[in-house]
Amino acid sequence: MNQEGLIKTWERFEQGKDFMLNPDRAHVKGVADGVLANIEKYGSRFCPCRLRDGTKERDLELVCPCNFKTQDAWTKQERCWCGLFVKRK
Repeated sequence: MNQEGLIKTWERFEQGKDFMLNPDRAHVKGVADGVLANIEKYGSRFCPCRLRDGTKERDLELVCPCNFKTQDAWTKQERCWCGLFVKRK
């Protein structure tokens, strides 16, 4: 998978939902690069903005896109932890 392929996957994921990709394309590309690096290093699409602890159960919560609607950042700032997804206005 490459950067554009990953971004297209996220674009399909956001369709019909109350959130969307951050309109800052440079930010989205930066997150994509981090996720791709984690795929290469760890074999999974871990969020580059959160630290793994090596525990399988805990680390699975960090697979991007994560369950961001349960996070404080979503309720307070209307974005996911890393800002990849933002509330659709």
